Amino acid sequence: MSVLCPQPGRGRARVTHAVVVIFLEFFAWGLLTTPMLTVLHETFPQHTFLMNGLVQGVKGFLSFLSAPLIGALSDIWGRKSFLLMTVFFTCAPIPFMRISPWWYFALISVSGIFAVTFSVIFAYVADITEEHERSMAYGLVSATFAASLVTSPAIGAYLSAQYGDSLVVLVATVIAVADIAFVFFIVPESLPDKMRLTSWGFPISWEQADPFASLRRVGKDSTVLLICVTVFLSYLPEAGQYSSFFLYLRQVIEFSPAAIAAFIAMVGILSIVAQTLFLSVLMRTIGNKNTVLLGLGFQLFQLAWYGFGSEPWMMWAAGTVAAMSSITFPAVSALVSHSASPDQQGVVQGMITGIRGLCNGLGPALYGFIFFLFNVELNDMEPTDISSILYSIVPGPPFLFGACAVVFALIVAVFIPEHHRLADVKTCSAHKAGGSASSSSAHAQNGSPLATPTSDAEDIEPLLQDSRM
Repeated sequence: MSVLCPQPGRGRARVTHAVVVIFLEFFAWGLLTTPMLTVLHETFPQHTFLMNGLVQGVKGFLSFLSAPLIGALSDIWGRKSFLLMTVFFTCAPIPFMRISPWWYFALISVSGIFAVTFSVIFAYVADITEEHERSMAYGLVSATFAASLVTSPAIGAYLSAQYGDSLVVLVATVIAVADIAFVFFIVPESLPDKMRLTSWGFPISWEQADPFASLRRVGKDSTVLLICVTVFLSYLPEAGQYSSFFLYLRQVIEFSPAAIAAFIAMVGILSIVAQTLFLSVLMRTIGNKNTVLLGLGFQLFQLAWYGFGSEPWMMWAAGTVAAMSSITFPAVSALVSHSASPDQQGVVQGMITGIRGLCNGLGPALYGFIFFLFNVELNDMEPTDISSILYSIVPGPPFLFGACAVVFALIVAVFIPEHHRLADVKTCSAHKAGGSASSSSAHAQNGSPLATPTSDAEDIEPLLQDSRM
């Protein structure tokens, strides 16, 4: 792939550098899936789901607030320094899992300020690829992310069963340190020197750093408004599900660590197949809008099954449906991409990404609160308690709430026109000169691989337990 202005004596920036960084970071976190569930329950034995939702919610909301600023600063000071910062702070809580669980969860919450590795990674890739290459490059990064989470939970569960959680935490820490060292010693700067400032003075406007800037432009076009409402109603339960589903399988459905690892692997593999093979076939045969509706239908079925299911086999069956529901957001991105003019791609995709970022903060907290409201904990409820009666009928109340939200998303999505040219929703903020700089800035601020009209790769937020459920 092409590289912008390589400097003498400096290695050439390549997509493989980004792939290695992403793989090591999320492989380390994937190893901790089983120990993390144990530590979470031991630290918060009474209100496990509520505290998990608050921790993940604070992290997600802080990431939403900080991503535009970090992206804008990386446009000026270069990618490598901010890549090093985001990887370091994202991995910093790992050793504290055995040192002090309270510090571990506190650091996870605060790390959200800098836990935006994907924002910098996608900007890094944008710097070193041509526009026609970018879709494939983003797909490679996203596939690497999925591959790390398909394999690492199973490895972590095996090591935990054979040698204990301490060894798993040690291995994850070593991998995290190796990732930091790789960024520091091996990864070259991707932004050309002439595009970076040499001093610490920087002309950044509030518009560039404002995380709500993209959200305020939503109502300027009715089609954009319908799409954004659909994304909000469908991704809010999805984000909450990310943060609590593994814990739910462990504590309520009583999955073993090995079963959880196998479940993650199965759904991950099926999701990759759905997003590569089935997605392209569906969009060619039934169109973008109908693909979105089909994906929402699968999501509705999946969430309702999770909400009413109480047996392990029901979770496995619903997991196969969950894999098909993963086609929704790529189809939404393609629908927006075909409706917007070329110079509007970054703006409208940024709105969608902003909605998803907001959901990453609201969803986990909402799910944790609903679990707390219905007193869904372990098996310590009194038989006469009204919550026990509700539990026997609806074991997973948050998932049922999510299914209701998706019903409204389906209703809204029906009214989205499939062939419509979006109105001009350009931002009034100043843009940097130069095509490459503008492209990388858009990707950095949006934190999304979807800011080009050719990209179908799904934007995956770096949540602690990301996996397509």
